[in-house]
Amino acid sequence: MRSILLAVVVFASFVTVAQAERYYSRTVVRTTAQQDADDMARTGRFGHRGCCGCREGIGMGSTPEDALARCCYNDGRYVIRERAVARGANGRWYAVIRYAN
Repeated sequence: MRSILLAVVVFASFVTVAQAERYYSRTVVRTTAQQDADDMARTGRFGHRGCCGCREGIGMGSTPEDALARCCYNDGRYVIRERAVARGANGRWYAVIRYAN
């Protein structure tokens, strides 16, 4: 009976790890901040693209400075690793800031 219980626990842990790897492999995007800002500007779709597990802030505004200022976590608490802005066809600026963890 103990061996069956142990087998169930081991199997459940493998299933959990496999599900987590599938989930994270779908959400991790390996692009630069500039590529993501360009993509938002091109498509007009404002949203996180993900970044290899790092902290990411996005913002949109009427100027590049305004878009950067509106990015999440852009309050001096985190070290900026990369940042980028791009102008969309709608005239809005899209910004992406990635922070060092």
